[in-house]
Amino acid sequence: MKAHQYREMSLDELEVKFEELKTHLFDLGAQAVTEKLENSKALKNARREIARIKTIIREKK
Repeated sequence: MKAHQYREMSLDELEVKFEELKTHLFDLGAQAVTEKLENSKALKNARREIARIKTIIREKK
């Protein structure tokens, strides 16, 4: 998702999306350890999405 799409979301929606991405990142990390991760950039992309959401949450507060 792009930053402008996150900016259109409410604070509650952003926090829910943040929690979803945190669990997704955990799952990706587990897949990487067990060598079942197909897309190696998925970890990097998930971390960037989390950072993007955290930044927008901070802007809204």
